[in-house]
Amino acid sequence: MRDNITELGRTRSGFQPNIAAVLSYALTVLTGAVMFVVEKENKYVRFHALQSILFGATWIILWILASIEMTVPIRIIGFVITDVILFVVALGGFVLWLFLLYKAYRGERFKLPVLGEIAERIT
Repeated sequence: MRDNITELGRTRSGFQPNIAAVLSYALTVLTGAVMFVVEKENKYVRFHALQSILFGATWIILWILASIEMTVPIRIIGFVITDVILFVVALGGFVLWLFLLYKAYRGERFKLPVLGEIAERIT
């Protein structure tokens, strides 16, 4: 954890910056959008809020695509691969979400490969 979270600046929301960043990830798209709109100046919180929106939207799209794919089972050696795809999307997204919550709480600006670059460019 950063030695001094206050180095991350003040927030308009009244929360510590790391707590505001964690709240951005709580319900991904929804809370990310709220924090992005509320927080006009703190770049740390805005970055995590926008990355949360992008992450949540991507996760939802992947979930929908995997769910649609389940309507057409693909069998490989008697094994239904669509179940595995949906499981990987669900579990992978959940683990990544927990990791992002942890990094935000620690005061770290962890960037996801593509989404983090977009979030950093916009904020």
